[in-house]
Amino acid sequence: MPDGHRILGAEVSPYSVKVRSYFRYKKIPHEWVPRDANAMPEFQKHAKLPLIPLVITPEQQAIQDSTPIVERMEAMHPEPSIHPKDPTLAFLSALIEEFGDEWGNKWMFHYRWAREVDQHSAGRRIAALMAPDGSDEERAAVANGIVARMVGRTWFVGSNEQTAPQIEASWKEGLAQLNAHLAGRSYLFGERPAFGDFGLWGQVYNAWTDPTCGAMLEQGAPHALAWVERMLAPEALGEFETWNTLEATLTPFLERQVGTLFLPWSDANARAIAEGLEEFSVELDGKTWTQKPQKYHARSLAALRAKYAEVRGNAQLDGILESTGCLRWLALSD
Repeated sequence: MPDGHRILGAEVSPYSVKVRSYFRYKKIPHEWVPRDANAMPEFQKHAKLPLIPLVITPEQQAIQDSTPIVERMEAMHPEPSIHPKDPTLAFLSALIEEFGDEWGNKWMFHYRWAREVDQHSAGRRIAALMAPDGSDEERAAVANGIVARMVGRTWFVGSNEQTAPQIEASWKEGLAQLNAHLAGRSYLFGERPAFGDFGLWGQVYNAWTDPTCGAMLEQGAPHALAWVERMLAPEALGEFETWNTLEATLTPFLERQVGTLFLPWSDANARAIAEGLEEFSVELDGKTWTQKPQKYHARSLAALRAKYAEVRGNAQLDGILESTGCLRWLALSD
């Protein structure tokens, strides 16, 4: 039996590097296995879905989907905890983790495939993974095919001609808010990484590896950039803060990115799926957003609402969620 876990993933996959960062933080023995052509037989043997990351345990059990992977490992390796003891902060961290997986992915995926410079950069890197032994000409052909396919799939995250300006405005504003919040602190909730760090970081890190977003981080967001680099191999440098010290700079991000954009979109998406719609529209910050529903996200929203139900009645938390416009979208069972 192998001594450690095997993580089959890719550097260009935000969910793969999210899991790898977590394993590194917990110092869980593991091997990072790029899912290239050479690793495909192992992947196909164990994977139930054609998705990365795939974690293979020492007992040869296969786990997929980044959030369940982290949650399962956290139950087995609870220290150092990624969950603040304060239930208010623990829920806010889970909320940001979900935001990162779903709305942060819109940032990354849109920018990666919206401009030729980013398309070509990502296409070459993915081609190198898919054809590690191919010639330059063969890799170029693979890269061209990848770009053509992925540019045609931007609808999958809701990126289209109508929504592109909204996604880019959200990224620019969100990056500025993160940069302000991370000035003087190492992680989102203080001096040790929380659940929310891993979910959001995987998306921002991948955006950083692309030319357009990478330039924005390096030229205008030094504190966010330091966090991105730190999270490659995170360490506990101290303790979690309290809401009193986080409030001033975390509130704008929660209000604008989560309460104004992500949760209203998420609710509309879930309703569209429940109604069997092929397309839906929702008003976000005074602008119409239209896209095809994202089926997986309806399940993760239900899980987020279930987490809120477990801590409902926490006056401090409910006050924060109410003031940032988040509460109404999490307490819809009334």
